[in-house]
Amino acid sequence: MATAGEIGERALIERMLRWITPMPGMPLPFWDDAMAIDLGDGRAVVLNTDMLVWETDVPPGMTPYQAARKAVIMNFSDLGAKGVQPQGFMASLGIPRDLEVESIEEMARGFEAGAREYGGYVIGGDTNEASDIIINGVALGIARKDKIIKREGAKPGDILATTGPFGLTAASFKILLEGLEAPERLRETLAESVYNPKARIVEGIALAESGAATSSIDSSDGLSVSLYDLSRSSGVGFRIKNLPIPPEVEIYSEHHELDPGDLALYGGEEYELVFTVTPGRLEDAREALDAVGCELLELGVATRETGIVMAKNGVENPIEKRGWEHFMGA
Repeated sequence: MATAGEIGERALIERMLRWITPMPGMPLPFWDDAMAIDLGDGRAVVLNTDMLVWETDVPPGMTPYQAARKAVIMNFSDLGAKGVQPQGFMASLGIPRDLEVESIEEMARGFEAGAREYGGYVIGGDTNEASDIIINGVALGIARKDKIIKREGAKPGDILATTGPFGLTAASFKILLEGLEAPERLRETLAESVYNPKARIVEGIALAESGAATSSIDSSDGLSVSLYDLSRSSGVGFRIKNLPIPPEVEIYSEHHELDPGDLALYGGEEYELVFTVTPGRLEDAREALDAVGCELLELGVATRETGIVMAKNGVENPIEKRGWEHFMGA
């Protein structure tokens, strides 16, 4: 019999869904970033749940406060990708009995800081004994059904775009997990991307209000995996023409003789929005993001062929599906 480690998270979910009855009239299908329940008045309750396990999800140097705040960001980000304002956050907290009370209070402060930063509130939760620290978060918000941006919806010819550059977290994990060095100022900048992530909530809401986005996903599993998930849901492929990479990643890559493109594609935990836009509405999307202080960065175009390729100097090379997957690792 196969094990979870042999088949990975996505195949495991597929097997589990064979036993699950979809709720009639679900505003968001299985495999989207979040789930939703129709309220019957043109609105829907949009929910997401995400889990943080200390042993596998918390890198060296991250404090309990930062980890708890990250748990909020993980959940709120998926609502942001749907264009939904998070209103409430709940946390089920597994705690070893010998964990210091001060650390638990730190986590409470982290939950509060993350929720209030994005206009939400901590509205409840649960605690239980566990052998490792486990934070299972639930985020919820209410939105108009016709404004929710799904993963499905991209059409061939749509412009593929994002809300920010990629590669900072991948470079940081090289330092935190693999021990590669970096000058102190660069190290601090890279570590900040992991210890203090940001969710693109106002950006997602702006895109939803503009009506210009045809599909959207958050990039927390890495850009490559996110592209494949978006492709799967929409039934299109992507031709990537541009990878936005920050200068810090270029400098770090040159120092260690790494490929900055690999760091941009195969990282994770960046929480940028990756979305598609009807070509005729590109300026509407650009203006909507500009109004909330975000630059729309074009990545490429959706194609009829379902493959995902990098087009450079007239040559197309396939982009591998690589990134983080639970039970299998990187």
